[in-house]
Amino acid sequence: MHFQLPYSGLQWSDVPFVLLGIWHTLLLTVLAVAFGTVLGILVGWLRESSVLARVGLAPLVNVARSIPLIIQFILVNSFFALAGFAISPLLVGVIVLSLYMGMLTSELVRSGLQSVRPQLKKASRSLGLGYWQELFHISGPLAFRAVFPGWIGTVIGLTKDTALVSVVGYVELLRASQILINRSNEALLVLAGTGLFYFVICYPISRYSRRLEKVLQHD
Repeated sequence: MHFQLPYSGLQWSDVPFVLLGIWHTLLLTVLAVAFGTVLGILVGWLRESSVLARVGLAPLVNVARSIPLIIQFILVNSFFALAGFAISPLLVGVIVLSLYMGMLTSELVRSGLQSVRPQLKKASRSLGLGYWQELFHISGPLAFRAVFPGWIGTVIGLTKDTALVSVVGYVELLRASQILINRSNEALLVLAGTGLFYFVICYPISRYSRRLEKVLQHD
């Protein structure tokens, strides 16, 4: 004898649940991008300015870039559970995505600093500029122009990667959509709306970054 689960269809009462999933996605994205960018700038600068830091931090960069994110979420969540620390799924997501964003950004920063011609650095020193003055006024701005497009691409990718945090119980937009699909059996409509949301978030970022990139090129 077969039993069919009752489907209730989509209802207006589902809207707050979807909005909560959207808020969770945006919150996780903003936190991970902010912490990850600061971490990436610091690590990238250290790896460019110090051979010891380049060698010492290389394993962390390689691990974060090579292991699939879904495995990183599970490992970090399991580590804290075994250590006896009960942390929220949001914190697990912020830790993993910030490290991931940081390591990707660090490589962009390192390559951006390396792209600055040595002649410019020598010329600034001959004009009496110190290391930090040269970094903030010459190498930094030039590296930013080179790094910016790649950083925007990393932000867009991270926004979509937030969907993977559901593996540790975080109810972001995609997880909320899956719950609605299981209850309403409206997979096509729900997934279309979810995809539209990601498009509405990511496409304007991409368009604005192109305009800003043109402005930077003409400065």
